[in-house]
Amino acid sequence: MTTVTDLPLAAGAWQLDQAHSGVHFKVRHLGLTNVRGRFNGFDAWLEVGEDLATTRFGAIIEIATVDTNQPDRDAHLRSTDFFSAETRPTMTFESTTIEDLGDGEYEATGELTINGITEPVTLRVEFTGVELHPGDGLRHAGFIATTQILRDDFGIDFNMPLGVDKYALGKKIDIEIDAQFTAPAASA
Repeated sequence: MTTVTDLPLAAGAWQLDQAHSGVHFKVRHLGLTNVRGRFNGFDAWLEVGEDLATTRFGAIIEIATVDTNQPDRDAHLRSTDFFSAETRPTMTFESTTIEDLGDGEYEATGELTINGITEPVTLRVEFTGVELHPGDGLRHAGFIATTQILRDDFGIDFNMPLGVDKYALGKKIDIEIDAQFTAPAASA
């Protein structure tokens, strides 16, 4: 369901402020702790329409830029056991509908593609506000989007058994995207 509403943002193409944005993930290791990582290479776009029905956003993430602060693990993640970064260098997300849940909370449904497999996902999106940046004189808008996916759904099924029904890596991946965008030039 797409809710039509007045948006707190100017219509037009908002540009990603990469210096103040990030794509992060975490996965359970040995059932004990979370291993956290990020992708250092990414881009995102936000096209604000006159209402939510005509507003869309998306992201392109460069798989080879995975960074878990452990080079051997990062190399393994880029391999065919996980992401196949050499043959499938990007993962993408593109929204299809956005629903206003109230109080600055939104639900965005769209298509996530990883390893050449596209699945529908829903992101919980928090709109954190709009501020005039004193350094560049532009209006900046902030969003935090979160979701959880099952890595098996995207062909990422590598694991190491630890015993009966126990594995080294969790199947659930938590994803968080912090995105800051600058207003279209005409509305800045």
